[in-house]
Amino acid sequence: MITTLRRLLPGRGRDSVAPAVDDPAVRGLVTGLHYELIPMKSVEQAIDDLPPGANVSVTCSPAKGIAATREITDRLVALGHRPVPHIAARLVEGPEHTAELAAWLKSSGADEVFIVAGDAPEPAGPYEGALAFLRDLVTHDHGMSAIGVTGYPDGHAMFDAAVASEQLLAKQEVLDTAGVRGWCSTQMCFDTAKILDWLRAERAAGVHLPIRLGLPGVVDRTRLMTVGTRLGIGASLRYLSKNRSTVMALMSPGGFDPTDMVVDIAAHAEAMDIEAIHSFTFNSVADTRLWHEQLLG
Repeated sequence: MITTLRRLLPGRGRDSVAPAVDDPAVRGLVTGLHYELIPMKSVEQAIDDLPPGANVSVTCSPAKGIAATREITDRLVALGHRPVPHIAARLVEGPEHTAELAAWLKSSGADEVFIVAGDAPEPAGPYEGALAFLRDLVTHDHGMSAIGVTGYPDGHAMFDAAVASEQLLAKQEVLDTAGVRGWCSTQMCFDTAKILDWLRAERAAGVHLPIRLGLPGVVDRTRLMTVGTRLGIGASLRYLSKNRSTVMALMSPGGFDPTDMVVDIAAHAEAMDIEAIHSFTFNSVADTRLWHEQLLG
């Protein structure tokens, strides 16, 4: 770890910050940072705290449903941001609902969409997972310039690594056949070595999709653990419950600081085609934005 690049963040009782990082690889990786928002009460403040024209991912949870994701996406477009709505396949009711969602996407003003299976205990329609829904979606005039799919460096609770790799390759094939640019956004992971090992293995297996790497934002310890383990919004959050001791060891009393992970990953970004950081903010946008701005100077 390059500990000399630790940030001194708000809430840690410090009055100053470390200088901006001058490494072009780091700056290139974090410039287009994507802020992830969760449709819950705190999202109102999170929206207010976004920088102008931000890249914003809007999650899709069983608790709030697709409608909440759509509503927030529409608001973000109107505010001049670049939202990427998530659509959870297990919440889609069937082919007619898919056609309706495709029509909304085309008219929404969003340019990209992210497809996940979702954590609904029972599917609302015929889609058990993301692949079947993706196959149907690309048959419609959805208007998206790019579609994102999921990657699991830390594994998945419901299937093993081999199945996850097969699914990623199958989604890539669907996108390639449809002539749609794709990308892969990964679950949240705190283990740099595990991330790089996964990337090397997927590239060797034939995955060519650019990667948007899922890393924790600047999140208070209590918020990370309580919000992260309470909400059912994706396999990335299950990491928190099964790796609680590891997460705690990586955090200072004030919160998690992603700088070291970003610096370590940036050295491999070009070779591994990592195009951006997807920041799991848990709606703690203000602190993550300050870290981002300080990092870029």
